Parts: sequence; C-alpha cells; structure tokens
Amino acid sequence: MNLTTLTSAEIESILSQQPDQDPYAYFPTELLDGPPRPAAVLLPLLKTNGQWEVLFIRRTEVDGDYHSGQVALPGGAREAEDADNITAAIRETNEELGIQSADVEVLGTLNDFITISNYQVTPVIAEINWPLTLTLAPDEVARAFTLPLNWLADPANHEIRHRQLPNGLGNASVIYFNKNDGELLWGATARIIFEFLGVLGINFPDS
Repeated sequence: MNLTTLTSAEIESILSQQPDQDPYAYFPTELLDGPPRPAAVLLPLLKTNGQWEVLFIRRTEVDGDYHSGQVALPGGAREAEDADNITAAIRETNEELGIQSADVEVLGTLNDFITISNYQVTPVIAEINWPLTLTLAPDEVARAFTLPLNWLADPANHEIRHRQLPNGLGNASVIYFNKNDGELLWGATARIIFEFLGVLGINFPDS
C-alpha cells in the first residue's frame, strides 16, 4: 500500500470493508470491574506537502489522572447528549482543540477495543481541513503536534515490549514508538495507529 498516493475516498472504502473484531482482543476481562463505559477518539488525518500526517495531543499533567501527560488522540467518554460515538469524538475534539465539526470529514471507524481504564473506545477516522488555527483547552491539552503516517508505518520506528499482567494472566504486548520531536507515543494510542495501518494493509509481524 502506497500511503502517499492513498486518497481519502480509498481510506473510506477500505474502512467500510474491515472485518469485525472482539473488543476484548487485547485485554482480559478478568481485570475489569464491571461493564466498560463507552468512549470515542478521533484519529485526525491531514495532508501537508502531499503527505498524510496524524494530529496528536499531549495531555496536560493532572494529579490522579491515569492518562495524565500522555500522548493521545483527541477524545473522551461519551456523554448523554451525544447521539453516537462519532458525535462524541467530534465534540471532544472541538472541546480540546477548537476544531469545528464543519472541518471534520468522517471516513469511518475502526473496531472498538477495551482499555485498562475500562472504557470501550471507538476510534473514528476523519480528514480535517488543514491548515487550521487550533485553540487548545489548557486544562486538558498541553500540546498538539503531527507525525507523518509514513514514519508511523516504518517498522524501524517502533518496538514491542511485553508486560506481565497481574494474577497470572500472562503477558500483554505494549507498543512503543521511538521518540519524535520529543514526544513518546505508546500504549492504547499506539495500538490504534497499528490497527489503522493494519486495515490499510501495513502489517507488522511482531504485533
């Protein structure tokens, strides 16, 4: 798959044909305390100089927040007023980055997955109009930055580390990308990137 020449229409078509996957595929249910809460994140794609890039955020450091200070995709828990998970992802992106819904073209979604913090997350893939002036919510977002999709797809730029799960439940594979522009992409957000690249036909044998 040539990611440089890939069009948004082709991405939309590919996403519509992906097979279903168990949302618990990467996380044992034994570690969860009750049903997961629905949530959604936006994977914002943009074109610069003819290349696809992904817009990320680094969360603000907040005491007691499990995801504090981590590189992430904009998003959060679905609220009662959200019609669906896509609406939730767009709302959260607007709140965190000031991106208006009119500047977001949804291309599709990836399969849901469960996080260690007990959320069932829907990754929403979208192209955003670019360039845009971003307005960061300082209590939630410390920085916004982009990484090239071709860089993310290069196997030289990541590694898999294995962590032991509690209660003898085996090992979990955790993805870590190399630092880029001082930012470390790992964990659930890195897994979403892997899943998206896999749907596009970029597969990593060690994932």
